Amino acid sequence: MSVDPREVCDVSHQSSPNRKTTDAAAATGSRLDSYVDRYATRTHGMTASEVRSLFAVASRPEVVSLAGGMPNISGLPLDVVGSLVHELVDKRGMTALQYGSGQGDPTLREQICEVMRPVGIAAHPDDVTVTVGSQQALDLVTRIFIDPGDVILAEAPSYVGALGTFRSYQANVVHVEMDDDGLVPARLREAIATVRASGSAIKFLYTIPSYHNPAGVTLTPQRRAEILEICRHADVLVIEDDPYGLLGFDGEVPRALRADDAEQVIYLGSFSKTFAPGFRVGWALAPHAVREKLVLAAENSVLCPPAFSQLAVSDYLAGHDWLAQVKDFREAYRERRDAMLESLDDLMPAGAQWTKPTGGFYVWLTLPEGIDAKAMLPRAVTNRVAYVPGTAFFADGFGSRSMRLSYCYPTPERIREGVRRLAQVIEQEMELRATFGAWAATRRPGLDGPAPDQS
Repeated sequence: MSVDPREVCDVSHQSSPNRKTTDAAAATGSRLDSYVDRYATRTHGMTASEVRSLFAVASRPEVVSLAGGMPNISGLPLDVVGSLVHELVDKRGMTALQYGSGQGDPTLREQICEVMRPVGIAAHPDDVTVTVGSQQALDLVTRIFIDPGDVILAEAPSYVGALGTFRSYQANVVHVEMDDDGLVPARLREAIATVRASGSAIKFLYTIPSYHNPAGVTLTPQRRAEILEICRHADVLVIEDDPYGLLGFDGEVPRALRADDAEQVIYLGSFSKTFAPGFRVGWALAPHAVREKLVLAAENSVLCPPAFSQLAVSDYLAGHDWLAQVKDFREAYRERRDAMLESLDDLMPAGAQWTKPTGGFYVWLTLPEGIDAKAMLPRAVTNRVAYVPGTAFFADGFGSRSMRLSYCYPTPERIREGVRRLAQVIEQEMELRATFGAWAATRRPGLDGPAPDQS
């Protein structure tokens, strides 16, 4: 049961050992949050994501978590990382532990241009802005482009972290349909025409074209060209989020949208998936005029990104075969992907469908007709398996029959066990529905309190 903090609770009939406290509470209306009238309007859309809310449950050792997208860094050479950090402090500590440049370390920006070459991007370091993870880059881009009520086009489903950022800046998200080949060009044309006909302003299209989070699909080369042409013709800016582009399993590296349009596309990248998330280093590659605004927004936000993390990543790129390390990560994730798909093939009941990713971290599973993934989650957690309900990845409440399954972190054995437990829960839900009908399938006796994804 949820409580609106703006509601007033009548405590006049209650006794209290501290009369002054009670009188003070009565004077302020006994609000659960006495600051509620002071917050900016945009805070009303700030809610905890369903992914973050699951962590407390999913982190229990007895629960197989197929929920979070935590990179598996067990293959990272910690001795190498430890040595470079030690040497960084020993030889350049006075620089590494000091304030740095608002745009980011110049050497790292040059190296980022090299990191982007495998996806086809030729860029100049002056157009790169280093950020605290690509999430900050996404926040900065949204801040400089979005006024309340502006429209952002985004794939359906879309990355939950992006939806939270868009909501915080009071944007209206209009979803555009995807299929197994990624964003559907015809649906994009329709969405642009519909929004424009309503008189609303479209500020940009947000897309993860390679190894999508959460859908696991990849935009085909033919569609990439078509999507770019549609956006050029309609003068719609494209925000390309590409944290997984180097993590393909078939040896092919998808060509970035930014590689074919330097003016219409702002490209976001990250070292969280190809090195280590703990350093929190990402970047935005943008046209020169936009880059100026990004640097100003970044300085207003954090003054400067952490120099230590940037120099550590720079030393890693300079002194270690980082491409070979990425290859090792790809092989580890491929093994886990295979375990996931094989288990789904073997164990899922009839009527369930899922994507077959060729890279990245995620599978998108659609349940048999009539099964609600969010309503089923408490039973799944009771059965010691966790996932993220599909509704977390939509701004409009859709996705109730779907869920995101992550294979990046658990071992193959744990993945198989997790899918086995999940299949049992789905079969139980199907039996419950068949016996008692749709209403009974949503009832959870003894679970009147908040569900695990709401706590």
